[in-house]
Amino acid sequence: MSFFRHQQQPQANDLDTNEFNDGIDPELRLRTVRTAASTLAESERKEERASRRRTSMKQFFRGGFEKKRSSAAKAESDAVPVAQVNGRRRKIYLNSPLGHDEMDHHGEPIVRYVRNKVKTSKYTILTFLPKNLYEQFRRVANLYFLALVILQVFSIFGATSPQTAALPLLFILAVTAVKDGIEDYRRSTLDNEVNNSASTKLEQWRNVNQPTDGRSWLEKLLRLNPPGHVSTGVRKLREREAGEGMQIVLSKGLEGELIRTRSANDSETTVTAAAPATTVQGGDRHSYPPRPEDMSGWTGGPGSLSVYQQSIHSRSSVGVLDYTRRTTGLARWQRTLWKKLEVGDVVLLRENEQVPADIVVLSTSDPDDMCYVETKNLDGETNLKQRKSVRSTASITSEEDVERASFVLDSEPPHQNLYVYNGVLRYRDIPSGELKQESVTINELLLRGCTVRNTAWIIGLVVFTGADTKIMLNGGATPSKRSKIEKETNFNVIVNFVILIIMCAISAIANGLFDAKSSTSADFFEIGADPTSSYVANAIVTFVSCLIAFQNIVPISLYISIEIVKTIQAYFISQDLDMYYKPLDAACVPKTWNISDDLGQIEYIFSDKTGTLTQNVMECQKCSVNGVVYGEGVTEAQRGAAKRQGRADALDPEEQDQHLRILKKEMLNKMSTSFENRYLQEKKLTLVSPKLAEDLADMEHEQRAHLIAFFRALALCHSVLSDRPEPNTAPYLLEYKAESPDEAALVAAARDVGFPFVQKSRNGLDIEVMGQPERYQLLHLLEFNSTRKRMSVIVRNPEGRLVLYCKGADSIVYQRLAANHDPALKAKTSQDMEAFANGGLRTLCIAYRYLEEKDYEAWQRLYDDATSSTVDRDEKIEQANDQIEHTLTILGATALEDKLQEGVPDAIETLHQAGIKLWILTGDKIQTAIEIGFSCNLLKSDMDIMILSAETPEAARSQIEDGLNKVASVLGPPSLDPQKRGFVPGAQAAFAVVIDGDTLRHALSPALASLFLNLTTQCETVVCCRVSPAQKALVVKLVKDGRNAMTLSIGDGANDVAMIQEANIGCGLLGHEGSQAAMSADYAFGQFRYLTKLLIVHGRWSYMRVADMHSNFFYKNVIWTFAMFWFMIYNNFDATYLYQYTFILLYNLIFTSLPVMVLGAFDQDINAKAALAFPQLYVRGIRGLEYTRSKFWMYMLDGLYQSVIVFFIPYFSWSLGVAASWNGRSIESLADFGTTVAVAAIFSANIYVGMNTRYWTVLTWIVVVGSSVVMLLWIVIYSFFESTDFVDEVVVLFGEVTFWTTVVFSVVVALAPRFLIKIIKSAYMPLDKDIVREMWVLGDLKDQLGIQHRRDLKKLRKRDLEQAPIFHQPHCRSESEVSSTLPDDDAVPRVRDHSPCSDGLSPPPSAALMGRTPRDNMPYDDHLTPTARSAYMATPDLRASYYSASDIPAPSPEPSYLIRYNNTTSPPMSSVSAQPVSAYSQPSRTLQAQSAEAYEMHVRTPSDEWRNPSSQGNVQQPHSTTFDTAYDGLYDGDDGDVTPHHTERQPSGIACTRTTGPMHFSFVFHVLG
Repeated sequence: MSFFRHQQQPQANDLDTNEFNDGIDPELRLRTVRTAASTLAESERKEERASRRRTSMKQFFRGGFEKKRSSAAKAESDAVPVAQVNGRRRKIYLNSPLGHDEMDHHGEPIVRYVRNKVKTSKYTILTFLPKNLYEQFRRVANLYFLALVILQVFSIFGATSPQTAALPLLFILAVTAVKDGIEDYRRSTLDNEVNNSASTKLEQWRNVNQPTDGRSWLEKLLRLNPPGHVSTGVRKLREREAGEGMQIVLSKGLEGELIRTRSANDSETTVTAAAPATTVQGGDRHSYPPRPEDMSGWTGGPGSLSVYQQSIHSRSSVGVLDYTRRTTGLARWQRTLWKKLEVGDVVLLRENEQVPADIVVLSTSDPDDMCYVETKNLDGETNLKQRKSVRSTASITSEEDVERASFVLDSEPPHQNLYVYNGVLRYRDIPSGELKQESVTINELLLRGCTVRNTAWIIGLVVFTGADTKIMLNGGATPSKRSKIEKETNFNVIVNFVILIIMCAISAIANGLFDAKSSTSADFFEIGADPTSSYVANAIVTFVSCLIAFQNIVPISLYISIEIVKTIQAYFISQDLDMYYKPLDAACVPKTWNISDDLGQIEYIFSDKTGTLTQNVMECQKCSVNGVVYGEGVTEAQRGAAKRQGRADALDPEEQDQHLRILKKEMLNKMSTSFENRYLQEKKLTLVSPKLAEDLADMEHEQRAHLIAFFRALALCHSVLSDRPEPNTAPYLLEYKAESPDEAALVAAARDVGFPFVQKSRNGLDIEVMGQPERYQLLHLLEFNSTRKRMSVIVRNPEGRLVLYCKGADSIVYQRLAANHDPALKAKTSQDMEAFANGGLRTLCIAYRYLEEKDYEAWQRLYDDATSSTVDRDEKIEQANDQIEHTLTILGATALEDKLQEGVPDAIETLHQAGIKLWILTGDKIQTAIEIGFSCNLLKSDMDIMILSAETPEAARSQIEDGLNKVASVLGPPSLDPQKRGFVPGAQAAFAVVIDGDTLRHALSPALASLFLNLTTQCETVVCCRVSPAQKALVVKLVKDGRNAMTLSIGDGANDVAMIQEANIGCGLLGHEGSQAAMSADYAFGQFRYLTKLLIVHGRWSYMRVADMHSNFFYKNVIWTFAMFWFMIYNNFDATYLYQYTFILLYNLIFTSLPVMVLGAFDQDINAKAALAFPQLYVRGIRGLEYTRSKFWMYMLDGLYQSVIVFFIPYFSWSLGVAASWNGRSIESLADFGTTVAVAAIFSANIYVGMNTRYWTVLTWIVVVGSSVVMLLWIVIYSFFESTDFVDEVVVLFGEVTFWTTVVFSVVVALAPRFLIKIIKSAYMPLDKDIVREMWVLGDLKDQLGIQHRRDLKKLRKRDLEQAPIFHQPHCRSESEVSSTLPDDDAVPRVRDHSPCSDGLSPPPSAALMGRTPRDNMPYDDHLTPTARSAYMATPDLRASYYSASDIPAPSPEPSYLIRYNNTTSPPMSSVSAQPVSAYSQPSRTLQAQSAEAYEMHVRTPSDEWRNPSSQGNVQQPHSTTFDTAYDGLYDGDDGDVTPHHTERQPSGIACTRTTGPMHFSFVFHVLG
């Protein structure tokens, strides 16, 4: 049945209906796939269908429409794509007058552009105080506290000390402001660091796009920064760099490198190249200003390059250059700061410099006008991106050329899309006088934050600055984040405020009624006590007085304590060594302290891919050549699949690494005997295959020729640049830099196998083939793009033949194979590639063909026509490429692994077990994202994977509805119950969605957002590809707001900042070169795997602590305040204080605050290792079960009940009769009674918090007990001060038994219900965490996790000291010490020591030493490894030294004269295996929820042999039974039954024993049930 209706698409629009026939549910039209290979194939099919659909639509609509357009309109339309961007287009003029509509009446430009100065901080010096106060008074409680402080200023309301009342509020405002100020100061420091970075721009040249005087009216009034003024920062920069005294001369040549570097004091000027050169002044090694002696050889003004240039009269105008234009010759390059750059400035970038703004490339040092940038700071990718200069400006090479150029750049408005830019550069062709224009795209634009690589210099035009740059538009404003519990606290504060108003209203009304009575005793005894003569006015005064008296019911101390507690929690997080990343010397850095409790409630994690999940390091692991597979490496995906299938032991990472090292050594040895590879880098060899070396060495085997052809293709078919970083010291050290890391990995693999690509020169491509140099002439390079999915090169080999090498996706290459191709080879290679893909590897197919000269010449003419076309240029080039990329022959296939960060698959599996859903939001193409998804076990073979790819909103709706139907047919209608949040892996069918950027754009539209949200939130995994930073933030916002879910975003690049700021928690990964993401994040750390510890341990603890802290705070204030309210009944509700005023002041400050703070800062329900072993416990945080409104009301009612007890029990005790103190004084004053109630309330509150504390440390004992002791000491101390209402209270109360019995009885009665409920819930209704906690406390879980018991360590240490007092520490020889006496030094393995009682089914290690051995028929009786036993049996007559383990007395308390030693039977202590006998000793990291099998608890008793050890061995028994035995702690009771704390791991889960009193309970529980 279909749960969602949708409109059927017309059949005509579906051009590939037949392709959907196989494997499709007839009712649900969406195709779902499972394996990695099928997923990749499906994505390729969808892209191919979309491409054909686009081509068909273009051909259909082209018709007569194009005929109506003029040629100029054609060119402009082709230059500017159809994408519409909101906003006004900007025109940037270079040496050209502004248009009349763009100038004011003063001739100044009308449009003003933003500065290049950026700001991510929230405050300034002027705005900090008002803005921060506004932020803090968003809390309802703070407004309430402020109102109370104002009321207490008026003495009519009876406030004792209004100044003191303001201190708590001032304190919390000050602490919060300091914390916010520190956080914002860090952001501001980073902003200043970026804004004050150095750059180079053209000075003494008029930028017509900027006003002559751009100062604000205030700066003009104060006469600050006049035009031409050099700021202090710029002056210091120039002075600092002038001191370095260097000049750099650049060359525009093939290599694009420096041709001359000289000192500023060097009088000689030598130029070694005839090409035009550029001198850059003010660079990192420049002199400021040029010295007179350096200017002697220069003409045309300071910084001019005309001395190096050809005569301008001999040069013709090219493009935008007009060499007939007269120049001033004053323009020169000057160093400046980033924040000083403006739109229209011309800047000079050099290698390894960062791009300071969005810049259009005018010219580069490369002869082909190319340049390369690294976008690591943007997206975390280290591979090089290729950009090029605008063709008409490529001849600009100097300052004078800039002055001679004239053009207008018509640019689109600033927008967020990082992958799109459209502009038109218009200029007048000087020879013909014709107006011309050229399109400017993203390929000519450098984005702010990129780094220039492999390019000596770039001259560019600033287009967007500061907040208008693409990266800043994607960042957004820094948000003010508040935790979920803090928001919920506002509701609780409102509830308590309503209760407070009701209490005050009752008191005011009752007091008014009592005052209205006449002829009462108040007329005689309370004359003048009323503030006014009006009963109504008196009632209002009473109302306000009660508001002040009962103010603690809304605890201001809660907010103070929370700030302190969260600071402590942040400190603990920062000090966790498990989250310390040694390579960067960086620990986890909490930057936002007030949201730590949100870490325990995360339901969705949104992660970037490159640099976050992966290292962005590609390795060639395998290849298939002529149907033969080479490569022994094992990927993370294969390890993960093996773990899921229960074959983890067969693929142990350490064993695999050791095995690979052996194979690599064998392979290198074989290759070294066959040929010399000078360029080999052994450490970087990843394609490990001894068989490959054998086949290459076998001269007679036909496979050798196939291998040589295959690796020759890898060495030639690429666009890689080779670099020698150390040409003098290491001439054969080659490093490859490429636009794609895949290419660099393939070329590096060919290099290490013996086919290095040496260099690209004017003469061609130089490679070596097994030590023999070869040179190929590069004729054409047909570039790779996402549409072609292949690249090709046409080369002329040393024999003169033309060869085309092609590599690309298998589906694309297979379509272009020769018709008579060997079908067996095609099938075998395809099978190999499918196996590679299912193993998480990226595959490429390699093929070739020989070309005839005449065919090549005909194609070259066709290709040249296509490249010079101005209409449909891309389509014609693609058609030309198709004319030559056919009739191919397969050489083989490659398989590359995108190296994941360490521990990523395990971390993702742990997060999934915790019920957290992980989404990948990446800018990569869909195939890459799918491969990584399978590699890191995010996508699995048991998932139904749905690929959404649509071009129109209607098609997107259709696919989303089909997906909903598919999910609903399996899982049923979606559930929005908050109690069902968090999924259970394996509990039901799993679905995953893969969606591309275009489809996501439609899916996020208001019309489809709800459908898309319903589909994706029912899936375990969602992968979004080709998404922009803004789309990432929109996806996070959609889930966060649409499902009211707690979200976390993690990334490492500037393109992740938007989603990091949008999520509830933002995490940034620290990088080697710094990270914009880490700067903007709430938490910054080194590796993705640390997320598990941060969430499952620290997050869970923080959430539980803060939740308990809130509840206990409200409780303790209710018990205190309502006791005062009950007293109102007996004093006509006149707001008389029950307690002495110092108790009111100190109650929340000293007497009860510390226990709750210790609970919030240090409490643990379970150990960190137990939390990681059972990540399923985290789901309580996802469902919000630790802090619910029902829990809040239960604590409030508990406080109400206890307030009744602590007030009325003392009241009735006093009512029975007035007690007399030991000195004769009666206990009848208000101070006596109030102090008794106060002591009972304080004892109850502190003990109550202690009952709710699960982790008792020395500090907990000191604080919980000490707070009550301090309260008693205060009574003692204050009693000796002179006062009117607290005279000798210690003498009166502490000496009277009535006081103590009343306090004790009140406390017991008050706490008894809570105590009984906790016992009943723990024994009969335990939560999962209670059972895990009891397993830990009893030791069962410690046994299974391999953790030694503390009591066993103490006992073992004590016994060792008793038995061998000559040794202060246990002495035992290691295997290395005795290796010389053993026949075989590998015979005895190294075995870890364990506690004697660590396993109840195994005899303690001392048993074998004392001559007792288990019987053969005992289950799991073998406690010696076979190797260890053979070693032990092989050395019976070895003479042991004094330090031999065999001569050390056994750890037994028996007297030494009762023990006989036999060297022939006692094995060395180190040969006794300490491994547990049970095969299930290690717990599973998963709890099988909803499994048919439950977790049961068992207690096993040992065999009779263990019960009667006297029947074994050569050990005489002691004559007295008073001696302790080696089985201390194992016997329970007098019957001698051994009941060790042992748990046998059952196949379905973990077993444990619950013991309560004399009864033994066997609990069966379902996790998360």
